[in-house]
Amino acid sequence: MTKTFPPAPPVGTPMLPVRPSAEARQLLALRRSAGKQFIGEPGPSPEELDEILTIAARVPDHRKLSPWRFIVFEGEARAKFGKQLARIVGETKKDVESKDLIEAAGLPLRAPVMVAVISSPVDDGRTPVWEQELSAGAVCYNLLLAANASGFAGSWLSEWPAFDAQVANVLGLTGSERVAGFIYLGTSKVNPPERARADIGHIVTRWGE
Repeated sequence: MTKTFPPAPPVGTPMLPVRPSAEARQLLALRRSAGKQFIGEPGPSPEELDEILTIAARVPDHRKLSPWRFIVFEGEARAKFGKQLARIVGETKKDVESKDLIEAAGLPLRAPVMVAVISSPVDDGRTPVWEQELSAGAVCYNLLLAANASGFAGSWLSEWPAFDAQVANVLGLTGSERVAGFIYLGTSKVNPPERARADIGHIVTRWGE
């Protein structure tokens, strides 16, 4: 298989501090998440996904702690996880209806591939946990960028499974771990319209002025 991205150089190799690129600027300026209901086949193959995840993990990481990890849902694993979500809803939601169970079971099936990015901070008193959690967020965004650059649409969601203790148990999370996001990957069935963006004039101040 032809690699989409160049391999990382050996550790210690002098690296360029900047890489001006018109294509990269266009990708950043026009990046758009796909609608969760419009992501279909094909998704990245396991080999393509491994390469995307390798690039996704190339983010700022103080002290090289790698305070994040990935849980991949492909093929039948998506349906199996969906059954667990439906079970949890059935056991915990009051006045649960069949549509609630169907909706929960279908969450992982909205795309050919779903990746749970897990924030896994090292609380040793040296690197703030908050800083490590921000690094996990950077991984989520970098995953979207790497997928887009590889020709796949993506959507970063959390929703209730990211905050549910029983789901955390099903995922095998430790006490300090949290779901930073579920990343849905595949091919968009429609071209998503541009949405309103932040007005820089309202969110930027220059200290001292």
